[in-house]
Order: sequence, then C-alpha cells, then structure tokens
Amino acid sequence: MPRRAPRTVLDRMRTPSGIPGFLKTASVCALIAGLLSPLAPAAASETATGQATAAANDHCGNQCSDILPPGQNGNATLAQILLNQAFGTQPEHAEDQLGPYADLAKGYPGLTNDKINTFFNDASFGVPADQIASSLKPAGRSDVTIVRDKKTGVPHITGTTRYGTEFGAGYAAAQDRLWLMDVFRHVGRGQLTSFAGGAPSNQGLEQQFWRHAPYTEADLQAQIDNAVATNGERGRQALADVKAYLDGINSYIDASDSGRTFPGEYVLTGHKDSVTNAGTIEHFKITDLVALASVIGALFGAGGGGEVNNALSLMAAQEKYGVAEGTKVWESFRMRNDPEAVLTQHEGSFPYGTKPADPQGTALPDAGSVQPEPLVYDRTGSATTAGATGASGEAAKTATSSARRGMSNALVVSGKHTASGHPVAVFGPQTGYFAPQLLLLQEIQGPGISARGASFAGLSMYVELGRGQDYAWSATTSGQDIIDSYAVELCQDDYHYLYRGTCTPMEKIEQKNAWKPTTADGTAAGSYTMRVWRTKYGPVEYRATVGGKKVAYTTLRSSFLHEADSIIGFQMLNDPDYVKGPDTFQKAVQHINYTFNWFYADSEHTAYYNSGDNPVRATGVDAEFPAWARPAYEWRGWDPATNTADYTPPSAHPNSIDQDYYVSWNNKQARDYTTAPWGNGSVHRGNLLEDRVKKLVQQGGVTRAALVKAMADAGLADLRAEDVLPELLKVVNSSPVTDPAVAAAVSRLQAWAAAGGKRTETAAGSKKYADADAIRILDAWWPLLVKAEFEPGLGSGLYAAMTANLPVDESPSAAHGPTGSHAGSSFQYGWWSYVDKDLRAVLGEQVKGPLARTYCGDGSLGACRDTLVSTLKAAAGKTAAQVYPGDDVCAAGDQWCADSINHRTLGGIKHGKIGWQNRPTYQQVVEFTSHR
Repeated sequence: MPRRAPRTVLDRMRTPSGIPGFLKTASVCALIAGLLSPLAPAAASETATGQATAAANDHCGNQCSDILPPGQNGNATLAQILLNQAFGTQPEHAEDQLGPYADLAKGYPGLTNDKINTFFNDASFGVPADQIASSLKPAGRSDVTIVRDKKTGVPHITGTTRYGTEFGAGYAAAQDRLWLMDVFRHVGRGQLTSFAGGAPSNQGLEQQFWRHAPYTEADLQAQIDNAVATNGERGRQALADVKAYLDGINSYIDASDSGRTFPGEYVLTGHKDSVTNAGTIEHFKITDLVALASVIGALFGAGGGGEVNNALSLMAAQEKYGVAEGTKVWESFRMRNDPEAVLTQHEGSFPYGTKPADPQGTALPDAGSVQPEPLVYDRTGSATTAGATGASGEAAKTATSSARRGMSNALVVSGKHTASGHPVAVFGPQTGYFAPQLLLLQEIQGPGISARGASFAGLSMYVELGRGQDYAWSATTSGQDIIDSYAVELCQDDYHYLYRGTCTPMEKIEQKNAWKPTTADGTAAGSYTMRVWRTKYGPVEYRATVGGKKVAYTTLRSSFLHEADSIIGFQMLNDPDYVKGPDTFQKAVQHINYTFNWFYADSEHTAYYNSGDNPVRATGVDAEFPAWARPAYEWRGWDPATNTADYTPPSAHPNSIDQDYYVSWNNKQARDYTTAPWGNGSVHRGNLLEDRVKKLVQQGGVTRAALVKAMADAGLADLRAEDVLPELLKVVNSSPVTDPAVAAAVSRLQAWAAAGGKRTETAAGSKKYADADAIRILDAWWPLLVKAEFEPGLGSGLYAAMTANLPVDESPSAAHGPTGSHAGSSFQYGWWSYVDKDLRAVLGEQVKGPLARTYCGDGSLGACRDTLVSTLKAAAGKTAAQVYPGDDVCAAGDQWCADSINHRTLGGIKHGKIGWQNRPTYQQVVEFTSHR
C-alpha cells in the first residue's frame, strides 16, 4: 500500500491545484501586485544604519558555529505566500540555511577547520558593522535594539534593562514565528482544528498531544503560580521575564496588524480579511506559553509509558512458554541492562528502573480484557470519514507507546585528546523538519543574560540550547521512565474509582472543536468532542479487568502539571553570573524536569548530566508493568494535590565531568540505568558515533573538522549495513551460494559493505545513490528476514506483541517519527540487536546478554542459512517500485526521493527536498579558546 506522508495545517496548499480557482494565473499576479504595497512601511521601520553590536565577552575566538535549516524567517505575508505557491520564490532568509546544511553530506570528506563555516554559520557574539542588515528599536523603545545580520537574518537582541531585553526577545520571536507560535498554542490547548482547519492530520496532531496534557485554564495558571512560589527570587524574575516577553509578542501583533504585514496564513485560514483587514489576531497570554511548553515536553522530554503493552507481550510470552520460561524470554528481548549496549557514561553504576528481586503490586490484565479508552466522541461531518478515524488511531498508538522519538545527538571530546588542548563539541537536537522550523535562532544580551543559540518558538525568552560567553551546552532526549501506569479499581460505575479506600468520581475534561472549509484547508465542515477522564493517578488510558475486577489503567507522569518548572534551569543557563564551570552547569540543568541528556564544553572542561524528575518507587514495584493504585505501591512521598513526590537525588542520575569523550544518540546512559524504550542492545545507532569518536580519541589530535566529519559520516551510514550485514553475509556464505540471483545479491551487498555501507549520492545533486541496488535489496530484505527468523519460534501472537513493543525497522524511507516519513531521523528503533545476537549465537560466537533462545533455523546453522537465502532471493526480486511505493511527495520507485528530507509545511511557505542525513536539525560546532 502506498505510504502517505502526514499533511499538517497548511500542507494541503499545493501549486497549481492547491490554489483555489479564483486565485489562479492572472488573478494571482493581480492580487500579489495589490498586496505588495503594505510591505514598504515594515521595510522602512528597520534600517541598516545601526552600529555593530558588541561582541560581549566572547571567548570562542571565532570557533563557534551553528546551523538551523531551512532559515530564520518563518513569517510570510499573503503576497509572499502566493508568490511562493505560484512561482517558488522564497521570502528573504526563509531557506538560506538549507543549502549549506544539505551540502555537508557530500562536502564533509575534505573538511578542514577553515571550511567549517561553508556549511555552518559563524556563531560569534555580535554583528560586524558592515554585516548589519537592519537595526530596530521595537515599539520605539530606547532600552532594546534588534540587529539582524545580512547573511542569515538572525536577531541579535541587546537590552540595557531586563524588561527591554525580554520585550525585544518576544518581539523578534513574533517577527520570525508568529504563525507557528499560534499554531502550537492551539495544539497544546487541543484546539488546532478549530483554528487551522479539520484536515485529518490536524485532528491527529491535536489528539496526540492533548491526551498527554488535558489541562484546564486553571491548571495552566496553577503551573505558573507554583513555579513562581517555589523558586524565590529566580521565580519572580522568571515571571517578570515572561510578562515582558509577552508584551513584546503582543506589540508585534499590533504593529503587524495596523501595518498589514502579519503572516498571510491568518487570511488563508479565515482569521483576517485581505481587503478590509477585518478580523483579529488574538494576543498571547501567559497560559498560552504553558500550553506550548506541554507540547514540547510531551514530544521530546517525557520518557516512559507503554506499561500496558509490556504487560500484553509478557502475557503472550508466558502463554507460549509458561510463566518462568516466558518471563525469561520476555526479559531477554526487553534488554533492560544489556552488557553489550553502548553507554554515554563509561564508568559507574546508576541503578534506576531495574527489575526488583521480589516484584510487588503488579496488576496484569485478564487475557483479552484490555480496551483503549476512547478520546473522541460525538463526531459530525468530515470527522466521521475513514481518514479522520484513521488519524485518531495513529495518534492513540503514538501517544501510548514507550518508543518516543528522541532523536538528537552529541559528540564531545576532552581537551586531553584534541589538537588545541581545548575541548571540542559537535552537538544538537534533532527536532524534525518543519517549515517554519520549530526552533529559532537568536542572540540575547542584557542584564543577567548573555547567550546565543536556539529556542522553541514561543518559549524564546531564554536560549534553550546554545552558547554563553565561555561555554556551550546542548541536549539529547534520554527516555528514562518518569511515567507509570496504575490500575484503579472501579466502584459504583465506570466513572468512579477507589482512591485510598474511598469511592471517588473521575474528573471529566472536555474540548469541543468544530471547523469549516477555508482557503488553506478545504476539509468539509465537521466537529467532535475530545474527552478525558482524570483521576488522582492521572488520565485514564485503558480499561480492563484484573482478576475479574473492573479497572481503569491510568498514566501518571512526574512532569504532569509541572511543564513550567523547567524555566528556572533555562534561566540559569543564560546567566553568566551563574554558570561559571561544569559544576554550576550541572546544578542549572538539575532544575529541568524534562528527560534529557545535557552536555557542556568550555575551554578547559566537559560535563554531562541526565535530567528529569525520577520518582522514587515503592520497594518491589516493577516500573515495566501497571501497578495497583494503592498506597503501598504509590511513589514515595507522592502528593496527588500537587503531583509531587520524592525524586532520586542528583548523584543517582548519570553525571560526569571531564570523561575522555561523550557520545549520545538516544542510547543507554549508564550501567544499570534502564530507559523506557526497548532496543538498547548490542546494535544501536549510538554505536555509529561510538566507533568513530573512540577511534579519533585513540589517534589523538582531534579537531573541530574531524569531529564534524565523524558526525556526518555516521549520519549517512545504514546501521544495518555497518553492524548487522556482516553477520548476515557470514551465515549466507557458510556454504557456497549456487543460485545466480542470490549470488548476484550477495556480491552487491558485499561491495556496498566494503565501501562503508552508506546511503550517499553518486555526486552532489545527482539524486541517485551509489550502491543503489544493494540499498534496495537490504531495504526489502530486512523485514522479510526478521519475520522469517523469529516468527516461527515465537509464534504469530508473541511475534505481533513484541513488534508492538519495538518496530522491526526504521529505514530512512519508513513512515516514522513526529513528522512521518521524510523526517531524516532513522535507525532509532528496530530489531538489529535481536538479529545480531541471534546470528552470533547460531555461528557459535560469544554473546553477552544473549536471547533466551536461538531462533534462526531453531539454532541450526544450515536451517538458518536456508531461511536467509530464501528471504534474500525474494528481496532481490522486488522492484524499486515495490520497495519504495511512492507517496504524496515521491513517485513510486524513486529511491533517493523516498529517503529525502522534506520540510513539513506548518505555514504557507514550502521548500524543496534535500538528500537524507541522519543528523541534528539544529547543530553547534564549538571550541572555546579561553575562559573568564
């Protein structure tokens, strides 16, 4: 079946058919001409006569760089949108970082330090006088100036007062991302369809996130009040900063409304009239930012979940093998603490989420009793279509899985192993590819703030990932388990439950949405109600019976009702008077309750810390499975009124200073530290970084260019080809290959593996892969061989349950991740470790932490070889059109296009595809030369 790429918000706008009939051809040109006149006042308000911004205490010595495609400018007027849709023209700075970002894929082999900024931006503080494109004092204020540079249009905000600085940050954010900010505040509130249209993808998006954080307005305000009340002077400063930031956003809204330079999407979605200017762009309020933060936290910083799915697969294993053997089999696939897993922290033990010796309070469901809790009710109109209900199903599946798309990577090398003697870091978050991008770049200089880097649009009162005066920091998603499932026993009816012995009503939270067709989204009128039932133990996710008793399975997250708390940590990271070295860096990120791995580098030191509010669980509770909602099995010190508990101390989190090197690609953090997602075994994409960086460190003299090359090389590698294909071919070649079709396939695969197993173009811009046949064969072979290797031994029921816990494959062309296919990030989840360990066992090689049984050929090398040969022959016979069936972006059989990165439109501007790279979206390259 052809894959369909998700289409969100304004992705339905396409040229030429996507432009409504009355806007086509000559009328488009006439309308554009009529709309261009409002652009002049905006241009006049920003002059290039300002002076160079000061390079405030910059200790990077011109050795800090960054990149964030497609471009800084994420706002476009209606005229600019229509020009883009009709002729492909781009607003200034809308995609000028896309080309350099894409070019690294073919340009990295010859990279030297002096060529880094061919592919990255200079991330030094300030703007040279001859590079100033504009200088603006927003709203005529005398205490802040926004200077934008000629090359990228990044805002450099300099304030003389704290209020003015934050006002400027809000104003600049709205200049660059107002429409996107508006979209995501509505996503966080579960109101996207009413705001932007009822496309099935919009329905799925709001459903996916609202079920994680079904907050009332009072809940959002309470988060702010709590963050202020519990953090003293820093809390009060954060509140003042946010209010000034909001004032800046709203000032821009007013200015763009009166000047008619607001984003054109407001017209296309029916919120503004292009002729009369009637309509309103709602001002932002403080609770909007909490709603926005809840989306980001759910997407990138909330590890855990999946306990009910775990229970189902355990029960399937026990049904097949018996309780003792089935549990052993299940644990071997779970790989909680695999001895062959790549680790970010090399030394020490940090027990968390380990299997208890004597499990207590586990509440496994009765077989066949589990039913997902409905979210959507009262569908009307287009909400009843198959596309709409299908989107709801996918949203539910994504929301309830532990396989959260972490993405992001980091490579950090101590100065002991670099050419200069100073640490070198290449790191950044892999946040998907959107147009406009979720992140924005900025430099902020003001009282108590000195930083440049990336922030999520609408939350950019501080730089969230970037550099300070003499240090830089970044993060990857860690995924340790801060989400637990509880079985609450029902009483009276399906909407009352026992809470500490008292029959207690569930709280009903509803969001009613309705939409009608607009120019941007022609989806027919429709409506529905989203309904969540909340308990003290969190929202209801499933219903079932346990021992014949009716229960609801709930989801309790330690960061639930606490997304706003992390603002203090980000405030500290921006404060040069607070962060003065690795120790204070670690203390700052301890205030961030999202599940992240944090990395640090200055001119002398490197550091690492794993953040998140890790709850202290009751003795005997196994976090892998649902527990009874009873005091004996609750988090220790848990207060349901505030959803606070006792948390593991900072020393119990993986943390380190000045390790030889750090790598992270959402792999296991440290020994005995269990992460919620499955798949942290002998083969993980983290190995692609580990192998390359370890080799560099052994050689010594590491440079920025060398570390970028290691990252880029790993970013083109096919994990299966590099780390599993050798074992596959060893089994296949254990006897002579006599079938001509199989022999030809083996020859192609061997040649590809010998060349490095990368998915790379024959030449820059060719849009054709070298080793294209081998790549096609492996893409076709992998799902066939995994099924043939494991399903006979596991049985179809257990195999299906295990694949629900961990997908079989995640090749670049697969539909996965927060943006579906064409999302770049690949090889995070798959059965590579299972295949690797199983084949090594069949070959008689040593395996640490083996699977409980041998599956390929039931342990017989000859039978295993027959399985692999037959599936390889079938794979080799598949055409490119069968392997790459095409979608809304690519024609069937177009291999390069199937892998390509396509920026998902969240607004009216679209961009061209770029070649595949498995790489951070925003990325820094840093090497500081001095320290304060």
